Amino acid sequence: MGVEHRQTCSVQIVPESHLGNQLFQICANFGAFMILRSSPTYRRKMVVAGNGLFYPIVGFASCVAFIYMSFGGLGTNLQEKTKLGFVERNGTQFMLDGKAFYINGWNSYWLMDHSVDEYTKPRVREILQAGAKMGLTVCRTWAFNDGDYNALQISPGRFNEQVFKALDHVIVEARQQGIRLLFSLVNNLQAYGGKTQYVKWAWDEGVGLSASNDSFFFDPSIRNYFKNYVKTLLTRKNTLNGIEYRDDPTIFAWELINEPRCITDASGDTLQDWIEEMSAFVKAIDKKHLLTVGLEGFYGPKNPKRLTVNPEMWASRLGSDFIRNSKIPNIDFASVHIYPDHWFHDKEFHENLKFVSKWMHSHIEDGDKELNKPVMFTEYGLSNQNKDFEPSQRDRFYKVILDAIYRSAKKNGSGAGSLVWQLFVGGMDKYNDEFGIVPWERPSTYKLIVEQSCRLARLHGPTQQQRNLKDLCSQRQ
Repeated sequence: MGVEHRQTCSVQIVPESHLGNQLFQICANFGAFMILRSSPTYRRKMVVAGNGLFYPIVGFASCVAFIYMSFGGLGTNLQEKTKLGFVERNGTQFMLDGKAFYINGWNSYWLMDHSVDEYTKPRVREILQAGAKMGLTVCRTWAFNDGDYNALQISPGRFNEQVFKALDHVIVEARQQGIRLLFSLVNNLQAYGGKTQYVKWAWDEGVGLSASNDSFFFDPSIRNYFKNYVKTLLTRKNTLNGIEYRDDPTIFAWELINEPRCITDASGDTLQDWIEEMSAFVKAIDKKHLLTVGLEGFYGPKNPKRLTVNPEMWASRLGSDFIRNSKIPNIDFASVHIYPDHWFHDKEFHENLKFVSKWMHSHIEDGDKELNKPVMFTEYGLSNQNKDFEPSQRDRFYKVILDAIYRSAKKNGSGAGSLVWQLFVGGMDKYNDEFGIVPWERPSTYKLIVEQSCRLARLHGPTQQQRNLKDLCSQRQ
């Protein structure tokens, strides 16, 4: 074979990176040069092995070795440049890279579900890119689907690997877009299985103590079902990046359960025991991530605020208590939801706005003075089904909430962030509810959300992942 053909063979090695291409081209050329050195003129003076390939092979290998040692391993350096730190807690504040971290984020519950099928998977990247473009930092989403269509957990202890790989994809895609994830572990409601499915499993297997949905919290068999699920999830090794979930800082925090209620025990003891047991179980497996309950924020039957802050008396009889549940040592931050138009049925819009201000002030005060923990408003939304609804009301509603967080951030207070419920991309009407929005379809709403990202970043500086925030916010000053 001639030299020209050998050169062609040498440059057929095509690394992924542009820099890698350049370096390997250098080595290929160097190998070709060494082939010329193996011509008869040079061979007269040197010992040659085999058919003359000794020098080109040694030359190519030496070049590669030299470059590897000089650059210290290209892959390793690339990983180091994109290394993420875990979000931590210091008293009433979240901390990231040594700085206070106040959150402007959103909910998109559907990320795992839409990552299962190839034709819906692009929506996941689209919404994560859109969130990053708005300067948002955290997305809350479901890390569960129990016994439903595209179920992650088919039955107790049996998992659909295709769906688990979809969740792997969500984590990797979020990392690439600079978004962190708040993963909820089970639903109090029936959507996507929830505690109802766990109770049905136990009942079908003949081990259930009760057909009541609330037996999820006290039935030993069901508690073991849930613990097995949690352990499987937290120790899952991502098939795309090789990182166990419990070791991946892309995950901002775990949420035990979405909107827990145990109405069969209004004293709150049953739910309190469950939170204590499950929070200790999670922390025994994963000490790196933050943990929250997933509460709506209602004050329980022994708390005097049930009379002055709760929307109505029914809210104190749901078996939950914001203070008592959030005080548990293994719970790192408190969670609160904001849905005045669902909690009241006879108030005008302006009255609901007043309630929101009072509701947020009360919980932030609790975080500052009683809990000494961050308080995060993990869902807020305004229904478009209200009889007097106008799109402009959403902007006013959002602004009250975002302003409260900003005031807290200015004071280094416990009001640590808010997540709007919920964001979609176009063409997802059948997945939407009465609260969802496509933010770029209403410029005033889009502007409001972006401005919150910018003013929080001005207080404490943008995160390393908010790549476009400097340009984005300079345009709005």
